[in-house]
Amino acid sequence: MNDHQLDLVFAALADPTRRAILTRLAHGEATVNELAEPFNISLPAVSKHLKVLERAGLISRGRDAQWRPCRLEPAPLEEARSWIDIHREIWEESFSRLDDLLQELQSPNESGAHDAPDEPERTIRS
Repeated sequence: MNDHQLDLVFAALADPTRRAILTRLAHGEATVNELAEPFNISLPAVSKHLKVLERAGLISRGRDAQWRPCRLEPAPLEEARSWIDIHREIWEESFSRLDDLLQELQSPNESGAHDAPDEPERTIRS
């Protein structure tokens, strides 16, 4: 997945209505009317949300002119999860190193003093 496509996925997931639509589609196909039912928004507004989801590749729509069911497309979600997992590992490693450093700075050395860096001297100017 390229960066642009990943941006589209995360932008689509940023909206709670679109996340709710995806949650509904995880249970099976649905029409626009079925998807609009639980929301207090117009059908055109739901259609706009569906277009964002479709552009991100998160859903696909059937080709039947009378009944165009929407269905969840899990591949982009899996790719976004993989991206998150990779970056989570990087951050967890960085936090672990920071934690080790903080522990080292807070632990007393052999003389009982802490290994914290010396405070810089302050000069008072008149």
